[in-house]
Amino acid sequence: MFRNMRGLSVLIVSVFLLSILLSGCNTNSKTNSDSKTNAASTKVTDKVEPTATSSDKTLTISWPKDIGPLNPHQYTPNEFFAQGMYYEPLIDYGEGGKLIPKLAESWDISKDGKVYTFHLRQNVKFSDGSDFNADVVKKNFDTILANRDMHSWLGLIAQIDKAEVVDAHTFKITLKNRYYPALQEFAVVRPLRFLGAAGFPDDGNTANGIKSPITTGPWVLSEYKKDQMAVFTRNDNYWGTKPKINKLIVKVIPDGEARVLALEKGDIDLIWGEGIISLDSFVSLRDSGKFETSVSDAVASRALIVNTAKGPFADLKVRLALQHAVNKEAIVNGVTNGVEKVADTIISSNFPYANVGLKPYDYNVEEAKSLLDQAGWKLPAGKTVREKDGKPLEIELVYMGPDEVEKPMAVAIQSDLKQLGVSLKITGLERELRNKRMEAADFDLLFWGTYGAPYDPHSFVTTNYEPGYGIFESQQGLAMKDELHQQMKDVLLTVDEQERQKLYTSIFTTLHDQAVYLPISYLTNIAVYPSYVKDLKFPAHRDEAPFDTLDIQK
Repeated sequence: MFRNMRGLSVLIVSVFLLSILLSGCNTNSKTNSDSKTNAASTKVTDKVEPTATSSDKTLTISWPKDIGPLNPHQYTPNEFFAQGMYYEPLIDYGEGGKLIPKLAESWDISKDGKVYTFHLRQNVKFSDGSDFNADVVKKNFDTILANRDMHSWLGLIAQIDKAEVVDAHTFKITLKNRYYPALQEFAVVRPLRFLGAAGFPDDGNTANGIKSPITTGPWVLSEYKKDQMAVFTRNDNYWGTKPKINKLIVKVIPDGEARVLALEKGDIDLIWGEGIISLDSFVSLRDSGKFETSVSDAVASRALIVNTAKGPFADLKVRLALQHAVNKEAIVNGVTNGVEKVADTIISSNFPYANVGLKPYDYNVEEAKSLLDQAGWKLPAGKTVREKDGKPLEIELVYMGPDEVEKPMAVAIQSDLKQLGVSLKITGLERELRNKRMEAADFDLLFWGTYGAPYDPHSFVTTNYEPGYGIFESQQGLAMKDELHQQMKDVLLTVDEQERQKLYTSIFTTLHDQAVYLPISYLTNIAVYPSYVKDLKFPAHRDEAPFDTLDIQK
């Protein structure tokens, strides 16, 4: 997925870039040369390939990149969606943030909030026929904890003190401190999913690669051509509800327009994902009448961080003027063709703890002008830019230079502010320079995105109170910053549900009232498909795929 994740840029640099040649005939062989995998198709033989029948249902999709070696405990070059569809967690993330039993049937939490005891699902087999049990859960946790630095972006990893086998079907995690998001983070795609014991390398450390992708999940990798294609077949011995389709083919098509052409020619059956094609292409396909289209609920937020620590935005009245000055509806509809939805709050109300009844700021140019007047920024006769004490009202907006959505949005915001007598300079930067500016809080306004499900809202508040990301630094102009940041720390530690909601309500209300962010739009997943593709349902989890519910009815 194309987005920022806390600490992910550091991880991507540190993660090795070895590819694993997936082979059932020689599971010990690892790919050290791309030439071996680019030329030939690799068959991955497993014990659970379904027998072909006349009613076989095959779904073909495209993806910009190769799926990667399907290492559940690694990052690049593994693709999120492939890891998410292939491996299973102890707990899954459902609609509205509801936590759903998966490989753990149930769990208990100690009174002090530090000990999590998982009662594992019985009679679950890995795709090689081996048993899923507490020993293999511990084997997975051992390799994860042996590489804590690699996974340090996930708060839970730093909090784990011990991982223990209680008995064959009971597993216990002891934390160093109370940490309420633990259950939610057990649902993340990586690194907390489970590889069968025979898939581990001889030294047991999956940071060195895996022998083969052995899973408990609904799919088995049956054929693989690096950078060309991956074929997954249904695991008919899967313990849960089996997919309706028999086979899933993933074709690697790097170019978005080529992906659109493949759909129109019938070479693929589904375009699905976030940022997978241009929004213009999506609208064109939608309006053609030839395809069905779907847009998910909000999966994350697109917003501007407002720097309260310096410059004009140190004044609340100027921040409030900004909220009323930007015509978000016109911007979102104009730039995204209505595919994204206008954001009224920094975290969408469909996320846990975020539906707190905040009143949206309306688009009101006269109110914005009045607030600027009250703040002392007057428009001198004959001039186009407001001044205060002889200084012009000039601010800067930093955006990601290559981003095809942020740039036109920045231009539109520039136009809106010009109506008020505000001079807005827009600066597009490559990711590395943009991140440096953000981390140093060297901006007035900066485009930023939240992390989405299942990371928010707890990952959102973490990056607000932890120094080093630029958000904490940008909030230093708030009179109540110390109290606000303490609430953010406290909310992660409370084990009382009512107290947690009370703290989140206070946090979101303060951020809203203080106009610390300018929410622009809610990011969504899109899907385009022919009418014979049925039962598409977007998962609540941002990094999960919808293939398990789909049907083909030609």
